[in-house]
Amino acid sequence: MQPTVLSLSDIMNEAIWTMLSVVLPILLVAMVVGLLIGILQTATSIQEQTLIFIPKILAVFLCIVLLSPWMGQKMLMMTREILGQLERFVN
Repeated sequence: MQPTVLSLSDIMNEAIWTMLSVVLPILLVAMVVGLLIGILQTATSIQEQTLIFIPKILAVFLCIVLLSPWMGQKMLMMTREILGQLERFVN
């Protein structure tokens, strides 16, 4: 498959979108778990501030483990695209 020729700004734009698509699921999981724990704390009147960290860390770790093949594939595709056109930007 022939890679498409991109300008530096196109590659930077694609890198930013790749970074956002890789990080967004992890951030969403952390946000949802934090929101659920916050609602649970409010409903039960438990005001322990450290209670939120353990479930959030475990959820983020599980998300990273489950999504690491997909995240690695996205980053590898972006790396191959950048390194495949590196000689155009070094000159």
